[in-house]
Amino acid sequence: MNNFPMEFAGMGFVLVILTLFTIVCVVVISQVLKTARAKTVSMTEIARDEAYRKLAEEAISAQRKIAEDLSDLRTRVASMEKLLREVD
Repeated sequence: MNNFPMEFAGMGFVLVILTLFTIVCVVVISQVLKTARAKTVSMTEIARDEAYRKLAEEAISAQRKIAEDLSDLRTRVASMEKLLREVD
């Protein structure tokens, strides 16, 4: 009968250790998952930034081509105006 409280004390110690172990495992797992989620978000943002950069480069290229075409059109219109003045 004297060992009865000691058995409960040993079981209490085991329960405390298991509880602490469970808490540590939960914290570690949650941190690993948060880190993985942050890495995934970071990779997604990098891919999106690269897509925006490519789109901006394409827009700049298109603007340059339009500017060249407009310059060519101005030259043509100027020569047509000159020709029309000469005909008058």
